[in-house]
Amino acid sequence: MQTVNEQQNSRPFVDRRATGAQREGVTERRQFTASVTNANPNVAELSAAVDQYKLRHHRRFITFEELYNVMMELGYHK
Repeated sequence: MQTVNEQQNSRPFVDRRATGAQREGVTERRQFTASVTNANPNVAELSAAVDQYKLRHHRRFITFEELYNVMMELGYHK
């Protein structure tokens, strides 16, 4: 009978940090995916821009400063 530790060691290792071709068949999760279908087109535009920023910069989450920069790129101002 295998112990729990032996059972865990017998599983293949999956490197969840890998990106691109290293993780074929696995889609990258996006922070705003669910809100893209929002009825407000401005929200949909912002969420799409944030997702594109995250793809370009290989980021899963962004800071408020990065969000501000994305908004400025879209032409928003105070």
